[in-house]
Amino acid sequence: MGMAQGNEKSDGQNRTLARQHALGDLPRRTALRVPDKVAIVDGDTRLTFAEFDDCIERTAGALAAAGLVKGDRLALLSHNCWQFAVLNFAAARAGVVLVPINFMLGADEIAFIVDHSGAVGFVAEDALVPTADAALAAAGDAQVRVRAVIGAGAEGWTDIADWLDYDGPAFTVAVGDDDPVRMMFTSGTESRPKGALLSGRSLMWQYVSCVIDGSMSADDVELHTLPLYHCAQLDCFLGVDVYLGATSILLPGPDPATVLRAIAEHRVTKFFAPPTVWIGLLRHPDFDGADLSSLRKGYYGASPMPVEVLKELQERLPDVQLWNFYGQTEMAPLATILGPEEQLLRPGSAGRPAINVETRIVDDADEPVAPGAVGEIVHRSPHATLGYYNDPAKTDEAFRAGWFHSGDLGYFDDDGVLYVVDRKKDMIKTGGENVASREVEEAIYTHPDVAEVSVFGISHPRWVEAVAAAVVAREGVELTAEDVIAHAREKLAGYKAPKYVVVVDALPKNPSGKILKRQLRDTHADLAAGDS
Repeated sequence: MGMAQGNEKSDGQNRTLARQHALGDLPRRTALRVPDKVAIVDGDTRLTFAEFDDCIERTAGALAAAGLVKGDRLALLSHNCWQFAVLNFAAARAGVVLVPINFMLGADEIAFIVDHSGAVGFVAEDALVPTADAALAAAGDAQVRVRAVIGAGAEGWTDIADWLDYDGPAFTVAVGDDDPVRMMFTSGTESRPKGALLSGRSLMWQYVSCVIDGSMSADDVELHTLPLYHCAQLDCFLGVDVYLGATSILLPGPDPATVLRAIAEHRVTKFFAPPTVWIGLLRHPDFDGADLSSLRKGYYGASPMPVEVLKELQERLPDVQLWNFYGQTEMAPLATILGPEEQLLRPGSAGRPAINVETRIVDDADEPVAPGAVGEIVHRSPHATLGYYNDPAKTDEAFRAGWFHSGDLGYFDDDGVLYVVDRKKDMIKTGGENVASREVEEAIYTHPDVAEVSVFGISHPRWVEAVAAAVVAREGVELTAEDVIAHAREKLAGYKAPKYVVVVDALPKNPSGKILKRQLRDTHADLAAGDS
């Protein structure tokens, strides 16, 4: 399929097209450089970059033929698959705003996203069609006029295979640097999720930061196991791999045994996972016998890496360089990076601002504070979101004083290295004293029998809030709440040590590996009942 309609554009559109470097352009340009190199491996499906780009071009044409125009929103509900990767770039090529949806959400939650985003198209994996049907009925069927299914057919849904076989007229769409191409919904930990709009400019500069500060290259073979609906896997890693011409191996999830086998089978060189997944690999009985000799680059993010786990990773994977990526959805998502040379020199740090990011710490009056002083982390960068869709009040609040406000608390040391203390909402205020949950977690992780821990605040009749911890024991050992509390008191001031500890089989997590502290707070809200 060619670009036959370019002469019908206005002079301004032609200039935009001639200067364009947009998300949808990347697969085509990579295919021109390395057409026969493997781009995507998903089970038995292997696509070269030429084949991948052909799928994208046909799907973009099918979206236009279905009536989707520049600026329309297309919701996508699916586990990781090669069709997800195609749709990500096809929507961008057509000027359509992709709205990836968490496949763990219920119908009512999805209905909110569909309604709030104004989506007029919806693509769902076959196994998720019943949930999608219920969500669309709740949102109002008339709004969503284009529906397609990945996998087995479903009544009322177009088979996405028809889009992949589309052979209609060629077309071009001029996509400007600040045109939105993605609407990413935040996790909604404090209220209803917000739709953060990302432009091509946000993503492209973020990719450049990842490449430079994350030492990424075209010869990488990367394993993708975290959900692609999450911006970290999609935009710090998959998008960058396509940009560079690296090979991407897709798995539906981060099952430890499957991950270890895949690294060996595909000679994977690069892998990203949150600390919870790295911990799961270290604890798996197959870890020591797995052939991980190809692995050279390891990345973590989404939550802080416990220092004791970091040390264990470097001992058991001595040939793997590690990077900590810190950021959030609204930063597309990268903000700062801790590189391999500083992992053990500055354990627990979020590193330094990425090359295209400026970061400072401010007080409640938005004035910068001195090194060592805790304040809110704010950024200036082309990575930053365009704003929250249909929410000018929250957008204005986030961008006050000309900086994007992260909602995280932290400080810079004298060398300009960032330490994240906590989310504002996770700071525990007990008896008038502030306690950072992360500091308590780090202390508990030094207990030899602790596999995982999460610290959170609960209501207390005397202290207003009390420090509580949920702990998972290492396999095969006995661990009591009293053991954990005594250990914490040896490491911390008395008011910081947890007053309540529950030993659990597993911590609740979302599909991207983040521990759900809100769920822990709700589940264990009555721990202090009867105390005074």
